[in-house]
Amino acid sequence: MSNPQRNLTHKQFISTAIEAIHTEMAALELLTEQIDDRFAQACDIILACQGRVVVTGMGKSGLIGRKIAATFASTGTPAFFMHPGEAGHGDLGMLVQGDVLLAISNSGESDEIRMLLPVVKRLNIPLISISRDKRGMLPQAADIILTLGKSQEACPLNLAPTSSTTATLALGDALAVALVHARNFTSEDFALSHPAGALGRQLLTRVEDLMHTNSENLPLINQKAPLQEALLTMSAGRLGMTVVTDDAQKVVGVFTDGDLRRGLEKGIDLKTPMRELMVSNPRRVSKNMRASDALSVMNENGISQLLIIDEAERLEAIITLHDLLKAGVK
Repeated sequence: MSNPQRNLTHKQFISTAIEAIHTEMAALELLTEQIDDRFAQACDIILACQGRVVVTGMGKSGLIGRKIAATFASTGTPAFFMHPGEAGHGDLGMLVQGDVLLAISNSGESDEIRMLLPVVKRLNIPLISISRDKRGMLPQAADIILTLGKSQEACPLNLAPTSSTTATLALGDALAVALVHARNFTSEDFALSHPAGALGRQLLTRVEDLMHTNSENLPLINQKAPLQEALLTMSAGRLGMTVVTDDAQKVVGVFTDGDLRRGLEKGIDLKTPMRELMVSNPRRVSKNMRASDALSVMNENGISQLLIIDEAERLEAIITLHDLLKAGVK
């Protein structure tokens, strides 16, 4: 039976939205009152886990469970989602000794999860439950009972999971964040599980991944050579610069397109030796530096190239602003 449509004004749409958000905020406030030693014990169990955290839940709880499992997996806690309905038809084989089961049911009475509990108990797998309160089949069977508190759903009928799913997601995030702190999980660790994304690229890409090495005939010129010869070296190198060395091939300076333009404005002679035109003490970086950090060095100093110099003060490689931008480094 269809209900007649109500025509709400824009003001009413906005007020109902704000009311819904306030209702969910109240659910989160209620959740904070539920965080106690049970939460810490759940963290201890997950940290001691030798296998994976297997998250399960039916319906909307299952959708939230997928997000929680994904957050765990990307922040150093191996995890995956197991659909409780499919688990009863073979997928329960995903669960093995050494794992931890995190089961979500707002009412604590999910029939699909109920069917799994005898096997979970037989395998001696720690069970952490998330539910509205401690009543119900699931929390009564759990080793650790995490509760949300009995909040009002944002749905005007108080039926559709809204506030409760928001609180569940927040509780899952709280577990993940606590575990990140406990594991000393770093941004480099995070990048290893996100190699395809922009963040992973920023954190994983090193200078040595992008730099030009000696195998590419790097542009080098002796400090005694005239500007005319340096221009030919710069053109051949196609890096917008040349590195100036002494007779022992040690780096003593650089000369760039920018230096050339400024020199021409002053009327420099093509026979002028490079030692009179070069910029001494050029900026250098380690090849192990993050490419994003090298970009910061360039931006801070208003330059477009950086040198990688070995222990003998000889040129090992060059990295340019174009290399970094082409690789999508930000």
